[in-house]
Amino acid sequence: MIITSANVLAKAEGAARNMPLADARAVIPGLQYFDDPPDLHNKLLNGLAEWFIRFTPAAAVDSPDGLLLDISGCAHLWGGEAAYMAEIENRMKAFGYDIKLGIADTIGTAWAIARFGNDTSIVEPCKQTEALLSLPAAALRLEFEILERLDKLGLQQINQFINMPRTALRRRFGEDILLQIDKALGFEMEMIQPVIPAEPCQERLQCLEPIVSAKGIEIALERLLEKICTKLKREEKGLRKAVFTCYRIDGKIEQIEIGTNSPTANTGHLFKLFALKIETITPALGIELFVLTAEVTELVTAGQERLWDDPDMLEDSALSELLDRIEGRIGANHIYRFVPAEHHWPERSYQPAASVFEKVQSEWKVERPRPVQILPKPELIDVTAPIPDYPPMNFRYKGKLHKVTKADGPERIEQEWWLQEGRHRDYYAVEDEEGARYWLFRSGHYDATNSYAWFMHGFFA
Repeated sequence: MIITSANVLAKAEGAARNMPLADARAVIPGLQYFDDPPDLHNKLLNGLAEWFIRFTPAAAVDSPDGLLLDISGCAHLWGGEAAYMAEIENRMKAFGYDIKLGIADTIGTAWAIARFGNDTSIVEPCKQTEALLSLPAAALRLEFEILERLDKLGLQQINQFINMPRTALRRRFGEDILLQIDKALGFEMEMIQPVIPAEPCQERLQCLEPIVSAKGIEIALERLLEKICTKLKREEKGLRKAVFTCYRIDGKIEQIEIGTNSPTANTGHLFKLFALKIETITPALGIELFVLTAEVTELVTAGQERLWDDPDMLEDSALSELLDRIEGRIGANHIYRFVPAEHHWPERSYQPAASVFEKVQSEWKVERPRPVQILPKPELIDVTAPIPDYPPMNFRYKGKLHKVTKADGPERIEQEWWLQEGRHRDYYAVEDEEGARYWLFRSGHYDATNSYAWFMHGFFA
């Protein structure tokens, strides 16, 4: 039986890794030992990495005996890197772990300082080279064969070879030594793989004092929902599934989740869904970190509110104040409202309201689709169309030829004889090869003796 790992006390008495257990027991009669189940260290490291989510969103396992933490933007929450490191060390020692820590700009330098450094555990920004010079070659995470070759040549410390020509290092020791040097110095990008990948939509709330009451949990949830819903609205998204995670100071994790039938960013509605499950959270000695994650989101199109449908909306003081502010920004006589007019022809079927608050006397005619933009005066166009009542095959508008791929019509609108005499109009809604949609009409019937004309009158969305 071989020792796979030993704690500090056992090492001080003479026990060491890869040492036969019988030899260690002969040297230390009172030695306590335990079986090492397969993959136990990975399970422990994964559990610790998840626990470290309270210190950083990105925590990764560095087998066989380490963790990698991306603390960018986190240390200031504890009052700086020194206080941040001290908090981690005290918490881990309270759990019974002996640890060594290192902070640096790069993963390679932090790894080296944590395992081979003496007093300096925080490397100043851009000072990786100075921090590495006095360390042994093993601090560069090199393969055993390379370390053995360096040792035979008397190159035990990094300062003895780091400034050698790269061609010489590559020729004698291979490409890996250059790669590890570049990673440690920051010339080669190196990323960690967090045990819990950071969600694209996630909010965190660190607590100065542990939260033990239901009211405190509700306040934290409300704040996180406000932040995450604001972000979703900005991205025109809605939430379908959310998870609320509470990290307790004893290392346990409490979690509740909700789902919605349709995407929503309504803070009040989402809080009510969570409120039904808050009582299942057990804070115990207190919760130190809250995390709200939108695990599933979908695009949502907000429907435009209609100002004039509600009869009371016209008297709404908030609407009047809004219009005053807009008019103050862009100037007077820039805000218009149109109301229906009792006429057949489209360009006569609407009229400017006397004021934005004028009440409508008749209803808009919506039995047939109408374009979002109507020209105040129809414009003459060239059209190729079969006869007698077929839609156009193509038309030329402002010098551009449009090939018609889809068409609907005709819709006949008669002239208003009591106003003026003239021909009727046959309207067609057409779509060209680019997907643009237009409203065209032919004035009058096809006739071999009389001329007729086509006009552009509007544009659909």
